[in-house]
Amino acid sequence: MEAQRLKKVREILEQQGIDGFLISSPFNRRYVTGFTGTAGSVVITKDRAWLLTDFRYTRQAAQQAKEYEIVQDTGQTLAQIREKLDEAGVRSLAFEKNHVTYAGYDAYEKSFQGIELVPTENIIEKLRGIKDEWELGRIRKAIEITDKAFEHILGFMKPGVSEREVSAELEYVMRRNGATSSAYPTIVASGVRSSLPHGLASEKLLGENEFVTLDFGASYEGYCSDLTRTVFIGEPTERHQEIYRIVLEANQTTLSGLKPGMTGKEGDSLARDCISGYGYSEYFGHGLGHAFGLEIHEPMRFSQKTEDILEPGMILTVEPGVYLPDFGGVRIEDDILITDTGIEVLTKSSKELIVL
Repeated sequence: MEAQRLKKVREILEQQGIDGFLISSPFNRRYVTGFTGTAGSVVITKDRAWLLTDFRYTRQAAQQAKEYEIVQDTGQTLAQIREKLDEAGVRSLAFEKNHVTYAGYDAYEKSFQGIELVPTENIIEKLRGIKDEWELGRIRKAIEITDKAFEHILGFMKPGVSEREVSAELEYVMRRNGATSSAYPTIVASGVRSSLPHGLASEKLLGENEFVTLDFGASYEGYCSDLTRTVFIGEPTERHQEIYRIVLEANQTTLSGLKPGMTGKEGDSLARDCISGYGYSEYFGHGLGHAFGLEIHEPMRFSQKTEDILEPGMILTVEPGVYLPDFGGVRIEDDILITDTGIEVLTKSSKELIVL
């Protein structure tokens, strides 16, 4: 698997006429090497590949990154990298401009004098955008864990329980079912707080006759899931039911209309036009969704500005919402796989309005 990824990187370097590539993003490092440690630098040339990491990880790196020569980082990282670049005859070096600080670039200029520095953007991220079967297996498992947690939490929530208690229970259940961690800070927002799209769990107690929005995900062997469901405690009013129906319609309309070859903008419009048709456009202020995998937010997005094309193998969220200040909000989020002919909805949790 890593050999194929390494080959693809080298093909890109050859196409762009670049001798070498210095990778600093921890997620990209993991993707191209298979190394799961928390420290290291990767250097790839047309016929050599090195992974530099410190004493804590050298044996682990040797076991996991079999396509790479392992170099123990002595603390003089850039000097060691320069030595390898000279050894390989590198005269132009690509680096990840989105993952290098100004201070980092300044250090590159001083350490790599005589080598052309080539800023690049999303080279590895674009490769990561198309998931292989191994990755899909991990993501499916993460989603399965998340669906189980949602089923469990329905029996846990009741008036008087705090949002933070709900968050803690979700994270405990996900770990108990195989997650290594949560994929991101869990959102539990009840009552008027459900109008906050990213209302992290607070000390607020769940009350009667209010929405509760749950946005949470599991990390399984490094890969994420991302699920949002909104439930109701008590007796929903006609307005509560109306808002929920609109968001559910936007979700379902989008899922039935998505297909490969569409732009992210066209996908976003499927949900946005639906919500706008009911007069709530100003209350849907974020993009429809985003790609995810090793990271919970990866470059491909559904938004009003995205012209990038949906391709088979991409995994994204579809998460329309309506958020009414001083009333409450609803978001319904699914994870989908773009296929050759359409999409596969990976999340299985019920989307009908659940009343507790």
